[in-house]
Amino acid sequence: MSTVLKNFDTWKKFLGERVKHAESAGFSEEAIANLAYEIGGFLEEKVDPQNDSNRALKELWDVGDEAERKTIARLMVKLAKKNA
Repeated sequence: MSTVLKNFDTWKKFLGERVKHAESAGFSEEAIANLAYEIGGFLEEKVDPQNDSNRALKELWDVGDEAERKTIARLMVKLAKKNA
């Protein structure tokens, strides 16, 4: 996983593949966004960003309230799908 976190393009592709897999397993877009929100919370607490792009996302996450964080999670799902 650490290799995935070091390059933002690799990270987007990794997320996109997971989103497509979740969709093919029958998860709704809302369920995927909720999972992305939960994963964002985990990453905030447990993972030090490995590149400038991830660090910027963490800083946005840190200053956002719950609704803003959910928006970030939904946007990351959209970005991931586009880059899968």
